[in-house]
Amino acid sequence: MILKHYIISATILCAAAGANLKAQTASPRGADSLAPTGHWSAYQAGSAQLPPMGWNSWNAFFTEIDEEKLLGSAQRILATGLAEKGYRFINIDDGWWLKRRSSDGRIIIRADKFPSARGRKGTPSFRPLTDKLHAMGLKAGIYSDLGRNSCSQAYSEGPAQLPEGSMAEREVGLYGHSDQDIRLYFVDWGFDAIKVDGCGIRAFAPDSERVLSGQFRAFPPLIDQHSLTRSDIPAVRALFWDINQSLAKYNPDGDYMLSLCIWGSANVRSWGKDVGSISRTSDDIAPEWGRMLTNFDSAVSRALYAHPGGWNDPDMLFIGKGDFDANHLTEARSHFTLWAMMNAPLFIGADLRTTPQALLDIFGNEELIALNQDAAGNQATIAFDTDGFQILVKTLANGDKAVALFNRGPSTVDAVLTADHLKFRTDRAVTLQDLWTGTKSNFTREMKLQVAPRETRVFRAKGDHLLADGLYLSEQPGVVNPAVDGVMEPQPDPNIYRSIPGWRGTRGIGERPMYAGWGGAMADATPYNQALVIAGQSFASGLGILANSRLEIRNQGFTRFTAKVGVDDSALDGNQTVRFFLYGDGKLIASTPPMRRGAPAQPLEVSIKEVAIIELVARADGVKGNAVPVTWGEAALRY
Repeated sequence: MILKHYIISATILCAAAGANLKAQTASPRGADSLAPTGHWSAYQAGSAQLPPMGWNSWNAFFTEIDEEKLLGSAQRILATGLAEKGYRFINIDDGWWLKRRSSDGRIIIRADKFPSARGRKGTPSFRPLTDKLHAMGLKAGIYSDLGRNSCSQAYSEGPAQLPEGSMAEREVGLYGHSDQDIRLYFVDWGFDAIKVDGCGIRAFAPDSERVLSGQFRAFPPLIDQHSLTRSDIPAVRALFWDINQSLAKYNPDGDYMLSLCIWGSANVRSWGKDVGSISRTSDDIAPEWGRMLTNFDSAVSRALYAHPGGWNDPDMLFIGKGDFDANHLTEARSHFTLWAMMNAPLFIGADLRTTPQALLDIFGNEELIALNQDAAGNQATIAFDTDGFQILVKTLANGDKAVALFNRGPSTVDAVLTADHLKFRTDRAVTLQDLWTGTKSNFTREMKLQVAPRETRVFRAKGDHLLADGLYLSEQPGVVNPAVDGVMEPQPDPNIYRSIPGWRGTRGIGERPMYAGWGGAMADATPYNQALVIAGQSFASGLGILANSRLEIRNQGFTRFTAKVGVDDSALDGNQTVRFFLYGDGKLIASTPPMRRGAPAQPLEVSIKEVAIIELVARADGVKGNAVPVTWGEAALRY
């Protein structure tokens, strides 16, 4: 079945971009957030309808970036054919700036490291460099910080390319200069993307060592990575909103990309999808297997929070060093496969001038790139889940499925892949193509596969869908947006692997659960990762979410919506009543009477012909805390 309706026209998306920016601040205080809006509120500004691909300087060079290293990697991307495969962004990370000029607040480039910046009369400019990258068919990205100072100023030890001058001249971050800097970067210098870090709003507390020493001005922290209650979430969002306004003002063609880098803090899980093109879900990655698991876990269960226009970002690829170098090709292939399946941005972090061919072949695997760049925009969902082994499945635009069998542990796993995992019919043949070897195979009902330690086997699968006339919503998370997910008391997700941070080692007490997300909307599971069950009836497919929630769904040519709804059996409060409402383009088209835990699932079937935005609302009055999981069982769009 060809699912042609996945492809969203560029005209519709461009028109939605401006409306989306307005919508982010449209709701007045006290407004009913569950009231239907009739529009899609997830981020559509900028140009990230597909996950961005390219190269970033940080993993290879940290602050020691210069023009020779940058252009050397850009030229290597061209020479190896990686640019033709989609790797277009060449992003300068921290270390490029010299100071903020005191006379007019203008940022001054470290021209000794970027000699082309001296090519223009007067103040040094990055325009010659971005012009050169554009002439090569590439895009250029730059780095800044939400606060007054950058991450390197907060954490660098020893020699580094740090801003120089007086205390005020060393304040090179966006804070207090957001509009001025965005205009400089995008209009004067011609950049196409910006990564915005958050160290400047977390690391310069009045009692911090570098403030007490007189090096930096105090900035009372807005973010505490280890505490949601000590983070000022509205203030952080407001800073990004200012950036959004400037980006839209200075890029009227919408050709820009905004990367949020606040490492999964400040409950960004719930709102990053509304604010930026890509949003970091965890702290920095490192070239260590355990750290890769942490970053992977921070994003893999968030499929409903990623869509064309805004993607989950578990950080850059660290293929090329440590556990992912040329001596660890199994691990390197796993790393790349998992990022491709999650629709993560594919930013190479290696020094491409010296990267061996075996690793270039991984970056250039066209079949894996095609999964990442698939037009449907569906992040893979978890079809099988244990501590040591997982099966991920994603629906592709032509109706095929991609499936990855991920062995996280040290021992070989004898796995069984079933048609049920793929939501394919069990009585029809399923065809698999191995995307690393090209080998093809067939099975009916189930197939045994051996997966080596740290290996990820990945296939493109063809078969007959369980639904002959449509798709379950859990098969197409890219069209579902949890505009309001019901989480009133954000909690750290206990399922994220807690690795030893390479930058801290075993100092202190170790990492405690810190990345908010527990209780968020899930595909084929409750918000707390239990099976979907209503009054004893189990649902293999469906959406799990907390009450007092509103899901937005983009309908692309389907004519009917069907579901079986109710309070999930995992709800703690058996007396709480919930009503379910279905809206089409802002108008009520179906509802249920009040339902409690233990009440049989209520079937819903309505016409959605010519409806563009469907909204699923579960409303419970008087709920305090995250107490009432509800299930949209077998929720599906049908022709």
